[in-house]
Amino acid sequence: MEINSAKYLISNVDVKACPKPDKPEFAFIGRSNVGKSSLINMLTNNGKLAKTSGSPGKTQHINHFLINHDWYLVDLPGYGYAKVSRNQRKEFGKMISAYLQERENLMCVFVLIDSRLKPQEIDLDFLRQLGEWGIPFNVVFTKADKNTQSETAKNAKNFIHKMKEEWEYIPRSFITSSVKYLGRKDMLHYIGELIDQYYNGDDEGA
Repeated sequence: MEINSAKYLISNVDVKACPKPDKPEFAFIGRSNVGKSSLINMLTNNGKLAKTSGSPGKTQHINHFLINHDWYLVDLPGYGYAKVSRNQRKEFGKMISAYLQERENLMCVFVLIDSRLKPQEIDLDFLRQLGEWGIPFNVVFTKADKNTQSETAKNAKNFIHKMKEEWEYIPRSFITSSVKYLGRKDMLHYIGELIDQYYNGDDEGA
């Protein structure tokens, strides 16, 4: 699959105000400053689609984008550290929780993991929560260009190994670089497969 059009639609804090759930939807989330906006811009080949910033916590809404007129890409607020108050973080948590559990057309969540780091408990905790809610997800290792290839592979392997200590099934993972466009083809192909499942009536998930 290739992306021919990408259009910003709406930002809101209430899942009930999201666009009509009549198209397959893919959400992107990760710790603050994991490179989420850069990854979205790389995938859509549009450097200005999602707002990037050097300051963590800039995404504070559920942001919907219409891709190729037939599916939604959703940019969610990051979890973890952000320069906001405790009450704001609590509200972010409620908003994200409601979206993830109530959005009926959500095909899968792409959870972004910083490939430069050893496994972080905050990321593993978030995956556990998705598992408890029964929400399909995939893991995306970001910023691979910041490491040597061997360091990236080692950190990704260690993260998957930690998952295997608790999970019977390990979903597909991707190693990406927004600078080098690494992983773009594989991710878009995978998204295309799920879109085909949705429109063909087979939406068992990732």
